[in-house]
Amino acid sequence: MKIVPLIVLATSVLVTGCASVGMAPKEESAKAKQFNPPSANNAGLYVYRNSFMGKALKKDIWIDGKCLGESAPNVFFYTEVAGGKSIKVSTESEFSPNDLVLNVDSGKNYFVRQYIKIGAFVGGAGVELIPEQQGKTDIAELEMAKPGTCSGAK
Repeated sequence: MKIVPLIVLATSVLVTGCASVGMAPKEESAKAKQFNPPSANNAGLYVYRNSFMGKALKKDIWIDGKCLGESAPNVFFYTEVAGGKSIKVSTESEFSPNDLVLNVDSGKNYFVRQYIKIGAFVGGAGVELIPEQQGKTDIAELEMAKPGTCSGAK
């Protein structure tokens, strides 16, 4: 019977509160929302989080083992990666990283959504590829976070 209050407390933390991260300048965010093609030989990568769950949680995002940044609710990141190859987008979860491997083409933009899922002790996270039009619609409502700060080592 003692476990029921712990479950209620953990669930309330996952759906309430609000984590915050450093934000990019508004001008930079607005420019990224123009969804221009990436520079020559590169692919554009948008990684975002717009889920209702886990508003108090921050979760690291990694591209090929390098820190992209720490996410929070209603933020996105934009970066360019070399086109014509596979990349790995990773996020931390409760027990292990969750990875998404993408084959990216030069000149295209890709949209990856990070989502929070309930775990045994704390919320975990996953990543999924989103169709371009849905990604653009979702990101139009978000603001860009500053890249480069992750809380854990990869």
